[in-house]
Amino acid sequence: MLIMSVAILNGILTSIALETFILSKQMSMKLAFKTAIGMSLVSMVSMELAMNLTDVALTGGAILTWSVVPFMLIAGFITPLPYNYWRLKALGKSCH
Repeated sequence: MLIMSVAILNGILTSIALETFILSKQMSMKLAFKTAIGMSLVSMVSMELAMNLTDVALTGGAILTWSVVPFMLIAGFITPLPYNYWRLKALGKSCH
């Protein structure tokens, strides 16, 4: 449980920092940070949760193996897509 909590926290902090940096090229730092917070908290928690649940479902516990990693990555990538797409559309921004 501790390892999963640390992984989620690290993922959220890294994502917020990276997104803030990228978005600061297009908007003010304050707005970039607020946007990153809005997107990262929901998408990163959902991504980490999906990845951890996939791990538990396929291995029977929190046992990270190389054979499970591709499935975890796919689950982690697909899970936050609808929310991120909606956020980008709600803000009038497009990813294309």
